[in-house]
Amino acid sequence: MLAAVDLGSNSFRLHIGRHEGDAIRVVKSARDPIRLAAGLDSQGALTPEAMQKAVASLRRFREILNAYPIAGLRAVATNTIRIASNAAALLPLAEAALGCPIEVISGEEEGRLIYMGAANTIAVPGERRLVLDIGGGSTEVILGRGQEVVKVESFSIGTVRHSASFFPDGKITEAAFAAAILSARSQFEDAAPPYQPRHWRKAYGSSGTMRALSEAIGKGGLGDGRLTLKSLYALKQYCLQCADMRQLALNGVKPERVAMVVGGLAILIGLMTEFHIDVLLTVDAGLRMGVMWDLHGRATQRDRRELAVQNLATMFHADLSRANRVADMVRSLYLQLKPASDAYVRLLHWSAMLHEVGMVVSHTGYHKHGAYLIEHADLAGFTSREQKAMSRLILSQKGNLRKVGDALADLDFAKAVLALRLAVTLMHTRTELDFGDFRLKMKNRIELEIQQDWATQHPTLAFWLQKEIESWREVGIDFSVSSKTAVA
Repeated sequence: MLAAVDLGSNSFRLHIGRHEGDAIRVVKSARDPIRLAAGLDSQGALTPEAMQKAVASLRRFREILNAYPIAGLRAVATNTIRIASNAAALLPLAEAALGCPIEVISGEEEGRLIYMGAANTIAVPGERRLVLDIGGGSTEVILGRGQEVVKVESFSIGTVRHSASFFPDGKITEAAFAAAILSARSQFEDAAPPYQPRHWRKAYGSSGTMRALSEAIGKGGLGDGRLTLKSLYALKQYCLQCADMRQLALNGVKPERVAMVVGGLAILIGLMTEFHIDVLLTVDAGLRMGVMWDLHGRATQRDRRELAVQNLATMFHADLSRANRVADMVRSLYLQLKPASDAYVRLLHWSAMLHEVGMVVSHTGYHKHGAYLIEHADLAGFTSREQKAMSRLILSQKGNLRKVGDALADLDFAKAVLALRLAVTLMHTRTELDFGDFRLKMKNRIELEIQQDWATQHPTLAFWLQKEIESWREVGIDFSVSSKTAVA
């Protein structure tokens, strides 16, 4: 079974599902409307009360998860935790409560996962489509064809902040609605051209906000449930007649969600106006379904991260023959070091494949430029934590080790750094690696045993190994090199 946890700005949600044939069937769902975005103070920090509610919610989710045989679990955090100035204080508490790592994903990665969930549900091969998702803290716009994402953007406009900004006292007025719609249009107008109708055949809304608006329109007799500007303006007029959110009853919408739906209504009117969308169809799938499809893909060797690495290497003109050689050597070296877990195995492989991308900026400091590019690049499938780990590995491939500092306290990470540095050195000195003549160990100290005639065959190797010894000793780790005579 697969499970996805979505730490959203408006609600925390959980899906548990099972892959059956060409679909994932959801067997259990849970939703906790904790309004995390409303817990941000004037300094952009989550209040202690907001963090307590988040942790309590995740404890409840853990109890649900414990009742199922979960084979794959992924928890993702979106806009509010992306922007909260004290997110680093919340995450350890939240991970302990849920019992698994929580990945803070970028808005673009959120959009790709949303599209993956929608595309697998729509299942129309090759269809050119636009998918929109209005969340509590951000709005994602994705242009795609079939299963492929063509373009994705994330906008920092969501229902929680929009509702609080334009309807702060719950009063619904024409002036407030006009200002809310105009503000939304201003967010989207510059980005609109690539998403005009000539680039797609159908437009879909994937968020709970879209489905709630569709329910309110259809069940309220304001239209057939389809989202059009005509039906949205009819719903707006109905809201104006009521004039107060506390008295506003929307068919199919729970009272606690009314404020979010009104804010979302203003955003959607602005979005459909700027993108010239005539009809928006709702689809009952989005981020959580996309996360489960991504888990399924990883389990069946269709990992989006592999393609992202290949695309980035090509974009920055990396020498793939050198990259592949380093990747092959680094895997053998790392496995010989016997890490305690496989947490860094794939990250190390991808770091090796991308270790020279910084050369597009400078040959001298390419490791520094490469580290910056990897940490800040838009890499499909990767979390910010994974990209930061890869960035540190790439930064540590040459030069002093003080720049990665405390990270070396993680022995498996230190072993990954050692393996990458030695692989890069062996590649530069054109040394052919034969593990029958090469022994490498690392625990409290590093021990390297090499074939005696290597120094003769590769004159610069001794020089580089001496530099390596000095670098590790600078951070308090002893490094000894011994030689043995080759057996005839």
